[in-house]
Amino acid sequence: MPVDDLWYLRARDPNNTKKRLPSKKHGRGKRWRVRYVDASGEGRERLFERKTDAEAFDLQCRAGVADAVKVDRGERRVTFREYAERWRRSRQTGWAEETVRRMPGNLGGHLYPAFGNRTMRSITLTDVLEWISGEVEDGTALSSIKLYFELLKTIMQAAVIDRVISESPCTSVKLSQVLRGLSRAPKWVPNEDQVLAMVNVVPEQFTAAIWLGAGQGLRLGEVLGMEDGLRCADAEASELHVVQQLRRSKKHGGYCLAPPKSGSSGTIDLDPMVAEVLAAHTKSFPPVAVRLVDTTGPKAVTRSANLLFTGGNGRPLDDSRWSLMWAKWRVAAGWPAEGTFHSLRHFFATTLMSNGVDPQDVQKALRHASLRITLETYVHWLPKRNRPRGVIGTVLSRAATVPQQRGSAGAAVTQRRG
Repeated sequence: MPVDDLWYLRARDPNNTKKRLPSKKHGRGKRWRVRYVDASGEGRERLFERKTDAEAFDLQCRAGVADAVKVDRGERRVTFREYAERWRRSRQTGWAEETVRRMPGNLGGHLYPAFGNRTMRSITLTDVLEWISGEVEDGTALSSIKLYFELLKTIMQAAVIDRVISESPCTSVKLSQVLRGLSRAPKWVPNEDQVLAMVNVVPEQFTAAIWLGAGQGLRLGEVLGMEDGLRCADAEASELHVVQQLRRSKKHGGYCLAPPKSGSSGTIDLDPMVAEVLAAHTKSFPPVAVRLVDTTGPKAVTRSANLLFTGGNGRPLDDSRWSLMWAKWRVAAGWPAEGTFHSLRHFFATTLMSNGVDPQDVQKALRHASLRITLETYVHWLPKRNRPRGVIGTVLSRAATVPQQRGSAGAAVTQRRG
């Protein structure tokens, strides 16, 4: 569990002397990183502004007293079913008779099938949200889902108090928001053929915009605000810097560059294919220098921005003008009426999800404020686990053949003796 300095790299010069060289992250973000193994056995990292804070947390992790790593070692392998049964037996004395009667069915019919054989420490937020989604898909009444979730939440919280787990996976789940999120899940998401159909019908000068939406998950305003240069894209480092969006603003003369929606600025991986498309775009359609007010910094400044996408008159291309063009392209591509530019962002997210990319990495790529937002919106696209089936029957049938084999062996011995 070392403390890493993210701003500098250690290298040796020709004289074999150690030197410190600035890294690509120098001066950006928190400097000190601590890597540790959490209570569930997963590798994690935490970033700190100050080295003293990082070293203090690292020391707590090594001593096993940090909340992130603290867990009763004797309880590491207990399954959800084992703990839930202990929880039920220890508390049912004070329950009403009807609650005592219903509890085995609530546990056995809805919680044990999903979590019963899982170790307590292996159950994650993603697992809980996936279970909720499954209950919705199975047609379970919302009132019943709330009942079963509250039961799961109560058991998990008891496990935290008993130090079986360090943190409950239910803590950050706002069930009402999750259920609303499931109902707000994308009504339509294009597949790869439909995305390519759109690529083929848009004018060539806007092809790169479609790739930025489908290949990087950028919103329309962020695409229209893209400018040439390292401020927005660094092909050599394979990084895309989403730092601004184009917005209409009467206050600033018609248009301005503003921070992305909900403060979702960030640096994400630049897909190699998108990098090639951007390079070809800037060669065929040179960026246009436009004087704009930039409000992304502490103070608004007027500067020249080399925009990748502009209107025919060399002015910024706003969303209203784009919508008029999009309506024609949508029909030509055979997209339904609900197919918008944002559908490309949904394609990006669901493609990552359905291909097994970790939801936390999807969250970072979409620049969502929390993992919960990502999972609430796209939980339907989480790949289903290949659960083993017929386990009990296989075990019992295997056991049933043993006496028969022994009987056959005994008969053969008797015959040989005779």
